[in-house]
Amino acid sequence: MKVLNKSTKQIENSSGHGLHVPRVYNVKWLSFPYIIWMAGFIIVPLILIIFYGLTNKEEGFSLENISLIADPVNRKALFLSLKLSLTSTAICLLLAYPLAIILTNIKMKSNSFIVLILILPMWMNFLLRTIAWQNILEKTGIINNMLAFLHLPALNIINTPTAIILGMVYNFLPFMILPIYNVLIKIDKDVINAARDLGASWRQTFIKIILPLSLPGVVSGITMVFVPSLTTFVISTILGGSKIVLIGNVIEQQFRLGNWHTGSGISLVLMVFILLSMAILSKSDKESEGSNLW
Repeated sequence: MKVLNKSTKQIENSSGHGLHVPRVYNVKWLSFPYIIWMAGFIIVPLILIIFYGLTNKEEGFSLENISLIADPVNRKALFLSLKLSLTSTAICLLLAYPLAIILTNIKMKSNSFIVLILILPMWMNFLLRTIAWQNILEKTGIINNMLAFLHLPALNIINTPTAIILGMVYNFLPFMILPIYNVLIKIDKDVINAARDLGASWRQTFIKIILPLSLPGVVSGITMVFVPSLTTFVISTILGGSKIVLIGNVIEQQFRLGNWHTGSGISLVLMVFILLSMAILSKSDKESEGSNLW
């Protein structure tokens, strides 16, 4: 305590003019506004979902709502959602990792311009971006008009899983690029140069040094893409039409019809898949930031 008080006084005396912030104030208190927000808009709705999912209309305990996932329609929608979300996540990773490496090697005085380019499409409304892809991919859209001008056969992409994957990749790609870029930019260049000086090839340097050090960003990117891809219903509704139904569409339709118990029960099953995927990914993320907040 004496050492702590002494160091506190030294900091306060050496800070000169300006605002004096005693060390006794714990920065963890700054997180309480977010805790209040999280309790009101995350925890309380989650409790309501659990309550409705595990009860029937008479408010008695029941697992009937959860068992509805075994219905052929719901099971098909769940497996299709998993398939499309895994595919879109893999495509985002294949596109984002090389691009993040290229952006890291670009010599610029300020990286803010690069980040601005990446997040600029996100300034537009999510719904408008998806509708724009509908206009591009539809039978009388931009792509088919260009193909017709070149006397090439038209592409029937709209209302197909391919269109949904394109929409997912376009909307969620920045969420894969930014975490990987933020990790790669922090890798010490001396470590890479030391490996090269010791005779390692570029392939060995990437596999042994760059890839392991970038895994936290990869894991974060996969999580940020896979979760919204698995739960989306807007993209499948606009680009897939009524022909393709994902698990997000099933849940959205149940809530629209006022079947809160059924929608909550299926949501709990979907939540289990999300938690399992995050648990698997967390084992690879040994350097996750913010894990020691409390």
